[in-house]
This record gives sequence, C-alpha cells and structure tokens, in this order.
Amino acid sequence: MTEKVIYQALAEAFVREGVDTHFTLMGTGQMHWAIAMSKMPGMKTVHARHEQSACAMAIGYHFATGKAGIASVTCGPGFTQTITALTSAVHAKVPLIILAADTPAGSRWYLQDVDQSALTKATGAHYIAGQSPQLMLAYVQEAFYVANYQRRPVVLSIPYDLMKLPLPQGAEFPASSAIIPKLRPTPPNTDDVVELAALLAGAKRPIVIAGRGAVASGAGQAIEDLADATGALLATTLPARGLFDHHPFSIGIAGGYSREIAVETFAGADFVLAVGASLTHYTVNGGKLFPQATVAQVDREPLGLQQGRRAADFYVKADAKLTAEAVLHEVKGRPVAATIRTPELAAQIVQRADDSTEVDIEKELLDPRLAVRALDDVVPRDWEVVSGTGHCAYFYAQMRNRSPKRFHVLREFGAIGSSLAMAIGVAAAKGDGKVMLIDGDGGVLMYAQELETIRRQGIKLLICVLNDGAYGAEIHKLRNEGVDDSPAQFGRPDFSAIARGFGLQGSTVKDLGDLPRLFNSYSDSKTAEIWDFHISDRVVSPALRKYTGHG
Repeated sequence: MTEKVIYQALAEAFVREGVDTHFTLMGTGQMHWAIAMSKMPGMKTVHARHEQSACAMAIGYHFATGKAGIASVTCGPGFTQTITALTSAVHAKVPLIILAADTPAGSRWYLQDVDQSALTKATGAHYIAGQSPQLMLAYVQEAFYVANYQRRPVVLSIPYDLMKLPLPQGAEFPASSAIIPKLRPTPPNTDDVVELAALLAGAKRPIVIAGRGAVASGAGQAIEDLADATGALLATTLPARGLFDHHPFSIGIAGGYSREIAVETFAGADFVLAVGASLTHYTVNGGKLFPQATVAQVDREPLGLQQGRRAADFYVKADAKLTAEAVLHEVKGRPVAATIRTPELAAQIVQRADDSTEVDIEKELLDPRLAVRALDDVVPRDWEVVSGTGHCAYFYAQMRNRSPKRFHVLREFGAIGSSLAMAIGVAAAKGDGKVMLIDGDGGVLMYAQELETIRRQGIKLLICVLNDGAYGAEIHKLRNEGVDDSPAQFGRPDFSAIARGFGLQGSTVKDLGDLPRLFNSYSDSKTAEIWDFHISDRVVSPALRKYTGHG
C-alpha cells in the first residue's frame, strides 16, 4: 500500500470539513498542499497576488456563504503579510482558517524564520503549532472547531518539511462536526421577559435596535411585530442595515452612520432595546446617541463593559428571536404609553435626505451622495454589495431596501484596502457576476494588483470607485484643523485606463444618467468592469462631521 503524504492527507481532511473554495498565494512552504487542494473534486482555487488579499478574499467568502473562509500562505514574510486581515477577522469574529507553512523543523537556521506564534497571538487569533505528524489530522479538527464554534480566526502553522513526510499509520481524522456541541437557542428567563415587557409598554419614546445576532437568529419579523405592538421605532446596527427598510417607522442605522432624522429621534428616546446587538462605541456614538434612554440588551453573551463604556442598564442572556417572541406574547393586551409614532415622523423618514447639507459642487465633478443614490436605483436588490471602509462609506451605507445578508462590510478594525479582495471572495462564492464593490480610490489602489487576479481567474465583478483623488477622511480632518491638506491629495487616477491595462472593462462616469446604459452593457458582458466616479471632495459625511465636532 502506498503511503499517504501528510500534505495530501491534510487536503483531504479540509474537504471532509466541507471546504469547496480556498484562497492562496503559493510559496515554497505550502505549495504542495495548495496543489493537492486544487486537485480535489469540485474544488475552486483562487490564486491571489498578495497574502493579505488571500485572507480578505476568504473573509468575503464567509460573508457570502456563512462557511469558514480558508486561506493559505507560506512561512515568514508570507505570513507577516496577513496580519491586518487576520486582526480584522478577530475583531469581526469571522471564522477564518489560515494554513500557514512554518520554517523547516529540521533546520538549525532558516532565512525566513519568524515567531509566527507570537504574531498570531498578538492579533487575538488562535494558534495551532503543527509539530507532530501523528496529530496532523487532529490539528485540522481543532482548527475547524475553534473557527466555527468559537467564531475565532485560526492559524494552523506546520513546518513545511513535515508536510512532505508520510502520514503515520493509524492517524485518523475525526471531523469537527463530531465534537461541536449541538446547542438549541437559549430561551429568556421568565422574570426578564416580564420586566422587558413592562419597560417597553411604559416607554413613551421607545426604539428597538437589531444587530447581527438578530439577523443570524432570524428574529427580524418577531422584532418588527414587537415594535408594532408597543409603538416602538425600529433601527439597526451597521452590519444589520436594511433589515427594516420596508417599515414606515424604521429610522435606519444607529450610531456614527445615523441619518439626520435618526440622530434627532434617538436624542429624545427614553428607552432603547438592543436585540442581538453588542452596542459598540460606534453604535452608540460614544454614548451620545441616546443620552436620556434606559437601555436594555438582549444577547447570547451580553457584556457589561463594552469598549470602555457601560453597555446597558438591564441585560438578558438569551436568543434574540425567542426573546422577542416571548416579550411580544407578554406585552399583548397591555396598555402602551408610546407616542413616538406619528404621521409627521413617518413622512420625514421618507422625505428627508440622508444628508441635507448644501454643497457647491465643482463643474465636471459629481456629488457622492447623488452618485450612490443613482447606483441604488440602477443595481437590482438581489445583488451582493461589498462596502469599502473609507470616508465615503457613510453614503453607501444609506442604500435602501437591501438585505443585510447581501450587504457586506468589515469595519471592526478600521482598515482600508481589504474591500476589493473581499468582493473577489464574495464573487467567487456566488459565481453569477451579481456583485458590486463600492470603495474609494485609496482603498482600491492599495491592492490594485488583484485586478489581475480578477482577469486571470475569470471573475465577474462590478467595481464602483468614488474617486476624490485623496484620502478623504484625512483631508477633511486636516481642513478642520486648519492644516495644509495637500499631502493627503494625490490627483484622480484614471481607473478606466487602469481597468483596461489589466484586461478589464472601464468607464469614467461623468453623467449619472448614463448608468442604466452602462449597467445593461455590464450585464451583457462576461468581464469585470470598473466605473470611475470623479467626485467632489467638498462633501463631508455626517459621520466625519460628528468626529470633527461640526455636526
């Protein structure tokens, strides 16, 4: 019987864990594993041009599928290039698994040696040192267990000379599904339900905020019914944006990305119920969003101290959907005190702009707010949208009636540059070309080499660049401080020409009325495309105005 080599056995173990797509930048350390993976039946392999991008693609794949994202890199500099994406995944609790080669165990000295364990632990990710040939398959089980059950990124680091050894006889692969606890959703305590019902029924200006946990548990309808029964308004965190857009009393995103009408309404709230929302610093706008409100939080793991602030006044540790349904049952038949829902407010929610600030836009340039609204009108609602993280991200966060399951954003670490690769991961998962990335010029240029990946891999994707020729957040902060902003300005690159240089399609959008024609052209083609919107840098997002104290 031919002995099985460890790298082959590892590839087979990943497949048994349900992996059908992986993202890699091949190096000496893990090239045999990557090739073995690519030869697995039904496997899709995306070869990136940068290790950071390979990891960000895996994050995008997770957002699109809910499955763990898989990336692989070589040792030393190959691994150090992943740190930003790895840290972002830790902050966002993304189940990301990086198979990273490590320096040869049989070498006394190696040029690319670095302490990968220390680097991994500094990010907060879980580190597995794959030092034992006998335990190689058990390491895979641990990696998938930690990633999927703990929702924590994992680095599986294996000396690459060990990968080429025969798999020891008797080594077995116990899939992680055999050890991941099958837990039912946790129902709320009866006393907590009674108290929450009393708080909601007694509030005159209640608002319910749904977060990512509410989306994951399928609690949207139950929360909406509860709000209707108690006269509360509806809102969401940024990751859950769009969940209630169809509702006449949904005020949109809570926090730094709140619309003007939402900021004004939250200021008068006397009770806020957060369901499946962690109430981060940005969700509560540093504690300034609803200063008069009593706050209750429903979460599977409520935290009393969240990012340096007290999170809430009252906590319920339970499933979002079960809690909303239980409180709805308890509150039925009770008189409610809410007076916050009025016809006038419903009209303002519809009629008032996301940002009504008047700006004198230069000739030949576009208002980014209008550009995003035009895109929102043209691109169908069943498309996946990947959001960049720069200054203009506020504007595309306001796109309406788009499911949070189709709107992908990674802001937990505040790193720009990953969104192009994330969009590639989403597009690789979907495979239908119905994916739109909206990002700034600075973010797209950071990893523009991945445009070659898009062409080579035949990935269809629409890339919309809001091009102000600068790092937008920095120029507005410098201007606010009265400092010369020219070092943050670089001129508007011609993304249409850049696209063609990489073998893609490209158009410079000068008239928003051209978008329907451009969209039809993209739909009929088989090639990825970049739309280059030359926007004015005079428009300051409300989020940044709050930061600088001017809004």
